[in-house]
Amino acid sequence: MSSIQKAFKVTLIPTHNQEVLINKTIGCARYVYNRFLALRQELYTTEQKTLNYNACSQKLTILKKEIEWLKEVDKFALQNSLKNLETAYKNFFADLKKSKSKKGVGFPKFKKKYGCKQSYKTNLTNGNIQVTENKCKLPKLGWVRFHKSQDITGKLVNVTITRTSSGKYVASILCETEIEKHPQVSQNIGIDLGIKSYLVTSNGEVVENPKYYRVQKRKLRKAHKKLSRSVKGSTNRVKAKIKLARACVRITNLRDDFLHKLSTRLIKENSIICIEDLRVANMVKNHKLALSISDASWSKFVTMLEYKALWHDRLVQKVGTFYPSSQTCNHCGFINPLVKDLKLREWSCPGCSGYNLRDNNAALNILGEGVRLIAAVGIPEALNACGELVSPGAIQAEIIEAGITRLQVV
Repeated sequence: MSSIQKAFKVTLIPTHNQEVLINKTIGCARYVYNRFLALRQELYTTEQKTLNYNACSQKLTILKKEIEWLKEVDKFALQNSLKNLETAYKNFFADLKKSKSKKGVGFPKFKKKYGCKQSYKTNLTNGNIQVTENKCKLPKLGWVRFHKSQDITGKLVNVTITRTSSGKYVASILCETEIEKHPQVSQNIGIDLGIKSYLVTSNGEVVENPKYYRVQKRKLRKAHKKLSRSVKGSTNRVKAKIKLARACVRITNLRDDFLHKLSTRLIKENSIICIEDLRVANMVKNHKLALSISDASWSKFVTMLEYKALWHDRLVQKVGTFYPSSQTCNHCGFINPLVKDLKLREWSCPGCSGYNLRDNNAALNILGEGVRLIAAVGIPEALNACGELVSPGAIQAEIIEAGITRLQVV
């Protein structure tokens, strides 16, 4: 058992009065963020001064005496809005110092009223947040019902309320909870991500790509067309907008469900997972493949593998972007430059006459290279995919020692 912070998402069922208060709180949090962002910009341009969080917090106390409707909402929502502004500034300057380029996090921007995501966060203090079977108590709102989809366990930390583009209200309840780790296993695996097949593993398993966006594309096109033909400001336009948002949310939910189930199974069955470090931002510049790459959501899948690996004492090792996994024969190590052509799905090695399936061959090479990188770091102080020190344990050490024999062939 290990203690971690985990968020449980539930869909709220607020009453009309609670719904009005949630919207009011979101608006007040946005107002405070924009007002103090403008104030910090004005002070910097006129007096070359900056305001930190403490100074902004003191000014917020004075502002609440001047503007009465700021007292109607949760005070933690306003304070957290200032903390978000402070974090945005710190991220901007840290990224600017690190990269010294115009591209990156970017300067903090004003929040829009009609963005696709509106939210506020409240903190736990003196029992102001409580959770029962299908209700949660929130500051100012009181008890709010929600759709129960999972058991919420652990010590409460904070709650983030979000109004989605489809008009629903979602609560993300952050808790410090205990996770029962998966039992240790002795299998390691290499994964080659793709478009035609979502992934191919080193043991020959092929997982088909569900392509949820392409499957739902016809419904999306129909919803887009209905929205574009509706009159601006009309009730039908609002309905069409919500219908389009719900269609998009359904695609996201289907994709997330697929990725969660797949990543959980891989983490449960394998001790070491080797995967290629893909630069998705560069790959989507190819307009012929951009839609399929975005629909696959490889980055989210890798992120899921990484944090679930930390939960259950697994290792996720990334192999370098420019490692020729597809071109290298897994039998003799011969590099065939002709395999750069994506249309070539299978080939015979000129060096050893071995027959190679492109994706399976790449997965085997990724596994070999990943285990070599882990062995080069040393056990037990091995680096995971996040660059943090982990203790893989005696079983994983045995896997690595066994993997070195494989590397001598590759």
